[in-house]
Amino acid sequence: MGSQVLIPLDLPDVNVLEVEVVGKEAIHIKVESTLNYAYCHRCGKRITVLHGYGDWVKVEHLPSFGRAVFIHYRPKRYECPHCDGRPTTRQQLAWHEPNSPHTKAFDAYVLRLLINSTVQDVADKTGLPYDTVWGVLERQVNAQVDWPQYNRLGVIGVDEIARRKGHRDFIVIVTARLPDGHIRLLGILPDRCKATVKAFFLSIPPALRATIQSVCSDLYDGYIEAVREVMPTVRRVVDRFHIAQLYRAAADVLRKTELARLKASLPPEQYKTLKGCLWAFRKANTALNAEEQALLDTLFTLSPALALAYRLREALTAIFNRASSRTRAEAQLQAWITRVQCSGLSCFDTFIKTLQNHWTEILNYFIARETSGFVEGFNNKLKVLKRRCYGLFNLAHFFQLAVLDTEGFRFFA
Repeated sequence: MGSQVLIPLDLPDVNVLEVEVVGKEAIHIKVESTLNYAYCHRCGKRITVLHGYGDWVKVEHLPSFGRAVFIHYRPKRYECPHCDGRPTTRQQLAWHEPNSPHTKAFDAYVLRLLINSTVQDVADKTGLPYDTVWGVLERQVNAQVDWPQYNRLGVIGVDEIARRKGHRDFIVIVTARLPDGHIRLLGILPDRCKATVKAFFLSIPPALRATIQSVCSDLYDGYIEAVREVMPTVRRVVDRFHIAQLYRAAADVLRKTELARLKASLPPEQYKTLKGCLWAFRKANTALNAEEQALLDTLFTLSPALALAYRLREALTAIFNRASSRTRAEAQLQAWITRVQCSGLSCFDTFIKTLQNHWTEILNYFIARETSGFVEGFNNKLKVLKRRCYGLFNLAHFFQLAVLDTEGFRFFA
């Protein structure tokens, strides 16, 4: 007789009747329930009158020593003396969900394997059919947000990612930065339409919606207007880094224009001395090394307009970095606009219109310095998931896998 070892089944309320080892492939274990009651499916009362046993049920349990483990049991049936017709109810065991081919522990094992993996990979590793792995996910992870698990939402972030590379086929990701700092996925919406975003906000229970202090997004009017209509008292914040992209791009347009002019007007040898000015121009003045500073000095001597645009760009960044309050930021931004208008430069004109059109949402940044940084970081994880799975077009499945990837280890902590 070979060596033996006792291992716990971790199945409560059962006695082991028989164990059969089938070669190196499987272990079959027959068990019986030690519980002598059930709860009537009709009245909910505890019942103890044994009516009989159902057919044998076979469910897969956690593998052991390289072998698949199967649990066999006959569910007890109990008769209810309280209901008309004395209906019978099948006893439910804590370790097995009715109609599932696995124990709950096996489902949890498969879920652990799915974290940062794909359904096909897990199917290949476990030998389970592809649809069976999906079945585990469907049983164990909700396909949409479970609102009762939250008591406060804090800061909401709204942003989009492309469903398919090279296509303007966007889905919207709604996340929350909870008061404890944790980031949670709340929803994946099929499009960027204001009506879609508005419907999602309306789906949040009113009491929970009242705990939202602010919503961070880019400049897209659909997001901003949806928040305004559903939650008019919630602070709407346009992400400062989206604003920075706009005014830095405005300065860059002038750089291209001025370099084209200099290339046409300067001798070729002199123009070559400006090589590398692109990256130096895009850097903050505090980040320049001596060589880059000298290069920009040469460029600005040849193009005073570009020097002025650079200083205005850096001045605006300084306002976002240093303004101590919303009131002070408003005064400084007004002064910056006046300074631009007096400069004779036109490269910032479109940006100033954007600034004025979203004045309230941009100034709201200076109240608590909230940004969409947490949204961007979270969305990068979802993009990795999308690429790993070669695109996920079923949004319910996308939501389930995203929750598992981002929160899975918390489930098993």
